[in-house]
Amino acid sequence: MDLRLPAFRGLRRGAVAAVVAALLVLAGVGTWTAVASDDAPAVHRSDRVMDMGGGVRIDTSFFTSGSPGRRPAVLLAHGFGGSKDDMTDQAVTLARDGYAVLTWSARGFGRSTGKIGLNDPKSEVADVSRLIDWLAQRPEVRLDKPGDPRVGMAGASYGGAIALLAAGYDHRVDAIAPAITYWNLADALFPNGVFKKLWAGVFVNSGGGCAKFTAELCRMYERVAESGKPDTEARALLQARSPSAVAEDIKVPTLLVQGQSDSLFPLGQADAAARAIRADGAPVDVDWIAGGHDGGDMETSRVQARDTAWFDRYLKGDKGVDTGPAFRITRTGGIDSTDGAAQLKGASGASYQGLESGQRTVELSGRQQRFANPAGATPPAVSALPGLGGSGGLAQLSSLGVGVSLDFPGQYAQFDSRPVRQDLWITGSPTVTVHVTSTSDDAVLFGKVYDVGPGKGQPVLPSQLVAPVRVEGAKTGKDVTLTLPAVDHEVQKGHRLRLVLASTDLGYASPTAPATYTVSLKSGLKVPTAPGVATAAAPLPSWVWWLPVTGAVVAAALLLTARRRTTAPAPDPALADVPLHITGLSKRYAKSADRYAVKDLSFRVAKGQVLGLLGPNGAGKTTTLRMLMGLIRPDGGEIRVFGHAVRPGAPVLSRVGAFVEGAGFLPHLSGRENLELYWRATGRPAEDAHLDEALEIAGLGDALERAVRTYSQGMRQRLAIAQAMLGLPDLLILDEPTNGLDPPQIREMREVMIRYAAGGRTVIVSSHLLAEVEQSCTHLVVMDRGRLLQAGPVKEIIGSGDTLLVGTAAPVEEPLVEKVGALPGVASAVRTEDGLLVRLDAGGSAPRLVAELVRLEVPVESVGPHRRLEDAFLTLIGGSA
Repeated sequence: MDLRLPAFRGLRRGAVAAVVAALLVLAGVGTWTAVASDDAPAVHRSDRVMDMGGGVRIDTSFFTSGSPGRRPAVLLAHGFGGSKDDMTDQAVTLARDGYAVLTWSARGFGRSTGKIGLNDPKSEVADVSRLIDWLAQRPEVRLDKPGDPRVGMAGASYGGAIALLAAGYDHRVDAIAPAITYWNLADALFPNGVFKKLWAGVFVNSGGGCAKFTAELCRMYERVAESGKPDTEARALLQARSPSAVAEDIKVPTLLVQGQSDSLFPLGQADAAARAIRADGAPVDVDWIAGGHDGGDMETSRVQARDTAWFDRYLKGDKGVDTGPAFRITRTGGIDSTDGAAQLKGASGASYQGLESGQRTVELSGRQQRFANPAGATPPAVSALPGLGGSGGLAQLSSLGVGVSLDFPGQYAQFDSRPVRQDLWITGSPTVTVHVTSTSDDAVLFGKVYDVGPGKGQPVLPSQLVAPVRVEGAKTGKDVTLTLPAVDHEVQKGHRLRLVLASTDLGYASPTAPATYTVSLKSGLKVPTAPGVATAAAPLPSWVWWLPVTGAVVAAALLLTARRRTTAPAPDPALADVPLHITGLSKRYAKSADRYAVKDLSFRVAKGQVLGLLGPNGAGKTTTLRMLMGLIRPDGGEIRVFGHAVRPGAPVLSRVGAFVEGAGFLPHLSGRENLELYWRATGRPAEDAHLDEALEIAGLGDALERAVRTYSQGMRQRLAIAQAMLGLPDLLILDEPTNGLDPPQIREMREVMIRYAAGGRTVIVSSHLLAEVEQSCTHLVVMDRGRLLQAGPVKEIIGSGDTLLVGTAAPVEEPLVEKVGALPGVASAVRTEDGLLVRLDAGGSAPRLVAELVRLEVPVESVGPHRRLEDAFLTLIGGSA
């Protein structure tokens, strides 16, 4: 049976470093092919079979795209029962995004040889280290140091586990994105001492049968399957192959994606991983998707896009990329009435709080109850249907209020709550303590919490999940605290919660000897509510929007037939530290072939600059800013921000903050509350806002805690600037930030801009107040009629005029002034209190004037330009402003 999912068809450090080069020998000549589509850059693929030693040969594919040069690498691992071919689509996508990508078939799968070791550190994990050694020799791969490539890993299920293990065993792994996988394989297959027999059988059969596994694994499986009970040796064997065995060594940024429809590796596995890795100090984000090993929507596109963003942040070092919220949950928001598909929506939190946050106690009622464990544990209760397909659909139906589980009378106890008085959202693992007595030494119970509708409503088992527990020494009676399945489920007002303890379940091995269990309550049901998680608005049904957009779609299709779609060029490493680089930028007016709002505009902005963008009305300033912010597309030329080409929605725009006139705030909220609300709406972690730093730069003081309706215009402007500064963007764009401010407020705004740039960031300001631009800006770009007139430091532009002020040590007498006025290259000379005001003609120059003044024995102390920015500006635009 195939364990691959629709979406993911998907030696300690340095132990063999000295001989790896000899082991990585090609079995034959590698094949080199190109994978391309109409508009995307070609991706080159090289297939090789690598010798790992001991007769084991690993089949690999290497993908690259774009111009020559070194780039980070990504290893993509496939799921159990799959092969490297399952990862081709994601490999091509990552290659086009600027990565060198290596896929491979693990031992025993695809064309690779060797026995399946369930990610044995001495075999499969050691293979990964050898693949990393091979990457370190490739000229396409960026190195952190010799032998140490910049490399990340991603994969699902079996592939997710090898990513975690490789990060623990090989320090060269820099970031990982494991999905729907295990942290402790012994806990996953033997939860609380109960054998997960159906899933274990699926594993063995999808791997090709017991003979395809290493001998020790085959013996272990046959022994446990026959006895129905895991032993100490079996647990130790699986634990040694689990990421939890190297928990203290996994210290890299980790994106954990886990499935809610997953009875194989439930949410608790990702929770244990998150807690352990975060304890080591590494960044960890957690994402609960709708699907899982039981099926359902795997959200492939979204998850792979988030993987790419994760690697952009932690492999490419792009700190401005949005990696998504620290904690995200996909929730089912109803059914589309047109096609019957479940509608998904996202909920997110600023931090991951685990499976027990926001606990509430729901009281249960029910007397002490007795029920039977039937002979042969037959017939069994039914919850999930492991590996049989369609179960994911059943699990998703549970979120829509459809019950599909089955419990047999006389084989379970139940305890009910009163109807809840308001909607209750369970997010995490409920817990309850019960007292258990058995006529046998061991009792095996299966705990589950149902959502029961009003009246005789059909009980619904969230995500079709149960929690098994083995109670040893139950003859004398024992208090047992049950940790029930982790779920995300809404219990509506008027519904009841029902705790059921059953003696059997189809997916697990129960004792075959008949027994009688007696259970009573010892506590209420503690329900986690995750108060820090906020749900996004549910999407509208498709019939609400498809009619009005049909016309637009048809029109777009007509346009697309006449215009080739373009893809964003690869990042330019030479511009990685350049905030803004514009070359040949042009934008025509609508319906015009030869009238331009911007024409052939080129300039460059460096870190730490405050750049003034100047020009009369109609100069093209606003059009340029709109193109810079990705709001409109240019007709020609290119804009690059930190080396990335700007397109609408480009990820690099997360490094750009912008303030446009008329920022809106909720008047009844304080300044701080408005800023916090705005940042939450971005979906980014709260710690990334750098709220205190932005506020310190903006200088809002105590007014931050007052309602915005009490603010002056100046305070509102500074609050808007602070909002633009949230996240401390590397490039800040301000359009007329001093509009409506009085002189003291203008001075404060000037200081805000200077302070912001002083931290090594860059500010671009468009303003008509030339005196303020002269005092606050370090550099200028002057435009007129869409074209660049001049760009450079403010002092150079002001100093490029034809009037000079000559400072003298003593007053100059009139006869001498006349001699100066008669000099070649001098149009006129006028005596002032400080010396002479000399205007040069076309043939004059400052050096030549100084030489002549010295010859005439004029007591020169200084020579400099004598004009304001306004003078220079009017001169450049010809007085047409």
